[in-house]
Amino acid sequence: MQAFHQIRAGVIGGGFIGPVHMEALRRLGVQVTAIGGSRSCEALAKQWGIPHVYPGKEVDGLLQSDQVDVVHITSPNRYHYSQSLKALEAGKHVICEKPLAMTTEETRHIRDMARRCKKQIFAVNYNVRFYPAVLQLRDDIASGRLGEIIHVNGSYFQDWLLKDTDYNWRLLPKEGGALRAVADIGTHWMDTVTFMLGSRIKELYAHLGTYHKTRQRPVGEVQTFSDDTVTETKPYRVQTEDFASIMLQFQSGAHGNLAVSQVASGRKNSIRVEIYGSQQSAWWDSERPNEIQYGARDESNRVALRNAAGFQQGVQGFTDYPPGHNEGFPDTFKMLYRAVYHDILNGPGKQPLYATAEDGHAEVRLCEAVLESAKSNQWVKIQRK
Repeated sequence: MQAFHQIRAGVIGGGFIGPVHMEALRRLGVQVTAIGGSRSCEALAKQWGIPHVYPGKEVDGLLQSDQVDVVHITSPNRYHYSQSLKALEAGKHVICEKPLAMTTEETRHIRDMARRCKKQIFAVNYNVRFYPAVLQLRDDIASGRLGEIIHVNGSYFQDWLLKDTDYNWRLLPKEGGALRAVADIGTHWMDTVTFMLGSRIKELYAHLGTYHKTRQRPVGEVQTFSDDTVTETKPYRVQTEDFASIMLQFQSGAHGNLAVSQVASGRKNSIRVEIYGSQQSAWWDSERPNEIQYGARDESNRVALRNAAGFQQGVQGFTDYPPGHNEGFPDTFKMLYRAVYHDILNGPGKQPLYATAEDGHAEVRLCEAVLESAKSNQWVKIQRK
C-alpha cells in the first residue's frame, strides 16, 4: 500500500500561507517536489530543498508536472478559479486556500468539475475545523450533551490592519474580492460553526464598516502579517470593509451573531465561539486553543483540557500530544492534510471532515449574501444552487 511519503505535492504561492502548507506536509512525511507562482518561490525552493521551480507565469508547468500528485493552491484569491480547474483537468488532487474563488459563478464551475472527477480529492483549506476543541464541540452537539442549540455567538478579530499604513494585497478588490474581512476571516468562523452544528445558514443580515477610508499603500508589495519597514507610500481609497456585524439564522433553528474585525487592537488571531444549548453552554477561543469552558445554570462551570477527562470523545486521530503539550494553529494544517491524504490513499469517505468544493461554494454564496444584505439593509435568504 502506498504511504504518505510516496505522495508528491506541489505548492503554488510563496507568501505567508504557502510555507505553512509546506511545513505541515513535511511533518506528515509528504514530499514537496515543486513550488511555483510567486516571485519568492526560487528563494523558498533553495531554502526548503524543493527540486522543481516554476516562477511567475511558468506556474502552469507545475500543474502539468508528472512529479506532482497533489496541488496546494495558496496564491491570491483571483487565481484560485483558473488554477483549480487546470489542476483538476491535469488529473491532480487539489487543496485550495479559501475563498474557493471570487464569485459563485466561478465556484459553481469548480464544484461541478470536482463532482465529475470522482477519483480526485478536492479540499478547501478551512483549517479551523481541525482544532481538537472544534472537533470536540462538534461531537458534544451531535451527541446532545449541550441539549438543543438555542443560539451561537462569536467573533474573529485581528489587529494586523489597525494602522492606516498597514497594507496587503487583500485590501485590493481585484486581488481579494469585493469583501475582505468577512471573506478572509469571517468565512472561517461561519464554516467552523456550520461544521459544529451540522446545519447550514439559511438567512443573514449584515452591516459592513470601513474605519480607514484612505490608507497608505507601499511602493512594492508587503507579505501578510509582515512588520517590514516601508519607506515610500502613496495614498489610496479603501473599497473593502475593516469590520462587520452579521446576524444569522441556521436551518436547525439556531440563531447566531458574528462580529469580524481586522482593526481590533490587541487581538492577534482570535476566533471565539460560544454555543448556548438547553442543557449547558460551551465556549472556546483560538488564542487559548487547548481549553473548552463549559457552563451550566445549576452547577459549577468547568474547564476541559485537551486529551484530559471530558475532552476526548470527538478528537481521536486528530491530536498527537498529551495534555499540557499545546497544539494550535500549525497543527490544524497537519491534521487537515492527514485527513485529505488518507482519502487520497484510500478513497473518499461519505462525509469527510475537511471542507469540500461544495463547502467552498457555499461559503462564497454566503459572501455574496453578506454584500447584498449590507447594500439593501435587509435580511437575505441564502439561495441553494
